[in-house]
Amino acid sequence: MLLPLSSTDSSRFQFMEHIVIIGNGIAGVTAARHIRKLSDKKITIISAEAEHFFSRTALMYVYMGHMRWTDIEPYEAFFWKKNRLELKKAYVTSVHTDTKTLEFETGDTMHYDTLILATGSTTNTFGWEGLDLNGVQGLVTKQDLETLERNAPNNTECPRAVIVGGGLIGVEMAEMLCTRGIQVTMLVREPAFWSNTLPMGEAEMISRHIESHGVDLRLKTNLDKILGDGNGNARAVLTKEEGEEIPCSVVGITTGVTPNIAFLKDSKIETDKGILVNRKLATNIPDVYAIGDCAQQREPIGNRPPVEAVWYTGRMMGEALAQTICGNTFEYNPGNWFNSAKFFDIEFQTYGWVNSEERKKEYEAQFHWKCPSDLRCITIAYHKQTEVFLGINTFGIRMKHAVIDQWLNEDRSLDYVVKNLKKANFDPEFYDSYESKIQQAYTNQFEKAQL
Repeated sequence: MLLPLSSTDSSRFQFMEHIVIIGNGIAGVTAARHIRKLSDKKITIISAEAEHFFSRTALMYVYMGHMRWTDIEPYEAFFWKKNRLELKKAYVTSVHTDTKTLEFETGDTMHYDTLILATGSTTNTFGWEGLDLNGVQGLVTKQDLETLERNAPNNTECPRAVIVGGGLIGVEMAEMLCTRGIQVTMLVREPAFWSNTLPMGEAEMISRHIESHGVDLRLKTNLDKILGDGNGNARAVLTKEEGEEIPCSVVGITTGVTPNIAFLKDSKIETDKGILVNRKLATNIPDVYAIGDCAQQREPIGNRPPVEAVWYTGRMMGEALAQTICGNTFEYNPGNWFNSAKFFDIEFQTYGWVNSEERKKEYEAQFHWKCPSDLRCITIAYHKQTEVFLGINTFGIRMKHAVIDQWLNEDRSLDYVVKNLKKANFDPEFYDSYESKIQQAYTNQFEKAQL
């Protein structure tokens, strides 16, 4: 449990170390919660996005009508006061590390003793003409969702939308718009959906699944420019390859995210793509740390990218940093890579490393199985020489994280993993089981390879 509200007068805070956290996403709030568990320090959380922390991964369900705004706030309103977590809704314009002072858009200032930067991500754009038109937007923040609600409330006011880019945000936005009967076209520069990340067999299956939901998926297609109607509104996009004009009133930019660090450009805090940190999540400036999407490891951890825009790594960073700030020096160690997502009706899980063709290591081989339904598949990556298990992707079949994580840590063989898949299956009792079919395909593939 978090510490209860102390009866001591709050004026004592002026004598305490003041921890200021910029950003109230999963990273910042996790850090605040764990610092409070471990200490009595004064904690202020600053955000210009929302009054309270909310589940960012659930934003799409608010638009789709499955949840309300209140449903995606994990904590009751009294939580913050009870645990002495002061909230300030404001926009920080600059950080003066020499005087340990934050400056706000209003001109007000705030002093900190320790600063935690947890400012998350912003939509990644590439300078296309027309980005400033009404109806052109990303899907990262609460404000983005509110904008989409205004621009695409129904298929009368927004009969057609174009989404530029694929990936997880792109498919989320496509599903959201489809629930309101809005015709969706997706421009994806790769030969199959997310094929820069997924093995081709998986990417092609997901491409077919997206199209089965009525999405006009344009592969190997790049955006040239966004066209306006003369009144500041988007009216169409122009493709680069064919020069085709596709009419639309909403243009979703889902070409990835980038760390939200523009406000640090005049500070002494070192940045690259993100805010540069060491394993203890410390920047080059004493008493200044960075966690979550905005942090960039100076030296990448294993095969992980130096910037990880994933909710669970933000949570882990917050927990690790809280230990260090409270006197128990702790290095961030996220362990084996994992992630999960959903592509319309198909759930996706990944553990370890299963690379796309363009990213595949020379030592990596893959075993792939696809169900005849075209709704389920797995890919298991392994070392060509040693046959050590490297990672697994599953679509439509749930796996137990703890089991797969253990196999990766134990360097189990491909053969062991395939023969013991039932131990890792997380599907409920009454779901179909596919282990025997996967094992038979595995046996057939390797028997042919030995002939």
